[in-house]
Amino acid sequence: MLLVRHGTTATTGTVLPGRAPGLHLAERGSVQAAKVALRIAELSKKPVALYTSPLERARETAAPIAKALHLRAVTDRGLLECDFGTWTGKKLALLAKKPEWRSVQQNPSSFRFPEGESFAEMQFRIWSTLERLAAKHRGKTIVVVSHADPIKAAVTYAQGVPLDLFQRTVISTCSVSALAIGAGAPLVLCVNSTSSLKDLAPS
Repeated sequence: MLLVRHGTTATTGTVLPGRAPGLHLAERGSVQAAKVALRIAELSKKPVALYTSPLERARETAAPIAKALHLRAVTDRGLLECDFGTWTGKKLALLAKKPEWRSVQQNPSSFRFPEGESFAEMQFRIWSTLERLAAKHRGKTIVVVSHADPIKAAVTYAQGVPLDLFQRTVISTCSVSALAIGAGAPLVLCVNSTSSLKDLAPS
C-alpha cells in the first residue's frame, strides 16, 4: 500500500486548511504530483487500484497517478483530512500561541479539536479504512492519496509508536510511505520517500 500525501498548495505550512473546500494544488504541487506519478509507474508490481480523499488537493494529486497507471481514482471519505473543527482555516502561527498547542504537539492522544475530531478518532478512522482497502485487494499493490496527519497516524500505528509520539514523524508533500498489510503484523517499507521506488519490496 503506497500512501501519498497530496502536493503543495498555496497555504501549505502556513494555514490549517482541514476539510474546507476550494483549496487546489499550487503550480509546484502539480509538478510534484506529475513526478510522484512517474515514480509509482516505475514499480515492477503495478498498483491495481487508486483511492483518494475527496478534497480537491488530493483528487488533483491522484489525477496524474490515475493517468500513469491507467486506473480510475475512487474517492473514499475514510481518507479525509482530520476534522479540525473551529480551527479550520486558521493560521498556524496564531494557533501555535494557543495554550492547547502544547497538547497538540506533545500529548495529542488527549486532544480533540474544538467541534471537530480527536487524534485518536482520526487514527482509528484511517487505519480502519486502510485495513478495509487492503482486504479488498489482498496480495496486490494499491495507491492511497491522503493528507499529512492521517498518513502520519497510520505509519506510526503500523510501527507500534504511541500516538503521543506521532508528531515526531514528517510526511512531506507528494512523499510516499509504503506499508505491507496482511494477516500478520503490518510492515513499514518506507516513510516519507521522495526518491525512486524501483527497489521497494519486503525484505
